[in-house]
Amino acid sequence: MRRPTATPGSAAARIAAWQHRAGRHGLPWQGTRDPYRIWLSEIMLQQTQAATVVPYYTRFLDLFPTVIDLADAPQDAVLQAWAGLGYYARARNLHRCAQALRDQFGGRFPARAAELAQLPGIGPSTAAAIAAFAFGERAPILDGNVRRVLARYFAVEGDPTAARTARQLWEHAQALLAAAPAELDMTAYTQGQMDLGATICTRTRPDCARCPLAPDCRARIENRQDELPAPRARRAQPLRHGWMLIAECERRVLLERRPDSGIWGGLWALPQFEDALALRAACASLSAASAPQAMAAVDHVFTHFRLRMHPCRLQLPDGAAPATGHADRAWVPVGELGAYGMPAPIARLLGSLYDDAPPPR
Repeated sequence: MRRPTATPGSAAARIAAWQHRAGRHGLPWQGTRDPYRIWLSEIMLQQTQAATVVPYYTRFLDLFPTVIDLADAPQDAVLQAWAGLGYYARARNLHRCAQALRDQFGGRFPARAAELAQLPGIGPSTAAAIAAFAFGERAPILDGNVRRVLARYFAVEGDPTAARTARQLWEHAQALLAAAPAELDMTAYTQGQMDLGATICTRTRPDCARCPLAPDCRARIENRQDELPAPRARRAQPLRHGWMLIAECERRVLLERRPDSGIWGGLWALPQFEDALALRAACASLSAASAPQAMAAVDHVFTHFRLRMHPCRLQLPDGAAPATGHADRAWVPVGELGAYGMPAPIARLLGSLYDDAPPPR
C-alpha cells in the first residue's frame, strides 16, 4: 500500500482542525447527537446535494418527529413527503428501517456501526457516519466525496466504485483513522472528510491551495488531480418509451400506484403502457366516446437510461368513470392530487394541465 510521506500531525487531525476552522457549519442536521435526525439526513444526502435536502429534511421532521412516528405512518404518507427527492427506494427502505427499529429495538438506534449496518437501507459508510456523529465511535466512512479525497491523497488507480478499488480505499480509510490521535474529534473528522470532498476536493478544479492535505497529497505532488479518481467508463444511455394515459372524468384523473420494484416504486402515477396500441386498448375498455389526444413527448433522465413519455389525454363523459376495482387505482379530484406521492415529472405534467392542481415540489 503506497502512502504519502507524513507531515507533522496526522492527516485525520488536520482534517478535523480544518473542519472546525473552515468546514460547513449551520446545516440543520449538525450540532445534534440525535441518531434519528442524523440517520434521516444521511439517507437523504445520498446522491443528493445538501441545498436540495434542507427543505425535505425540515418537512420530514415536521411530519414525523420521531422514528416511532415514521414507523407508524402509512407508506403512502412517507412517499408523498419524499416526492421530488428522487431515488425512491431510499424512502421505502427508510420506512422499513424505522419499523425494524420500532419492532426490534423499541425505537432506539444501536450504538455500533456493525449493528446499524444490518438494518434496511443502511450500508457500511452510512452506519459509520451515524455511529460517529451520534455515539462517537471511531468508524471510518467512505461516501462518494470521501472516495475522491482518498483516491487523490493516496493516488489510488481505478474506478473508485469498482470492488477492488473500493477495498483499497476502505483500507486507507481504516489506516488513517488507526493512525489518528486518541483524542480525535470524530464529529469534526467525519464531517470534515465530507466537507473536503464537497467544497475543496471537488470533481473538477479542486482548490488545492486551501486543502489541509495538500502538503502530502500524491495527486497534487504528481500533478494528477484531473486524472484521479479515474472516471467511470461511460455507457450510452438507452432510450425507453412509455405511453402515459391521462384519463379524465368530472375533474378527476385516473392514477395507479406503481409496484414497489422498478422505477418510481410505490408512487402514484399515470397508467403507463409499452406502446400506443396497448394504450388504445385500455381506452376502449373505458368505453370512451372519443379517441385519446396525443400530447408533446416529454423526456426524463434516470441514472442509467432516458424515458420518453408520450402522454395521451382522454376525456370521459360525466358519470362514465368505471369503478377502479382495487386499492392501487383511484380517480383523484384535481384539487387533491397534491395528497398523492407522485414522481416529479408526472406532477409537473399534471400541473401544466390544471390551474388548480397543487404545484409540484
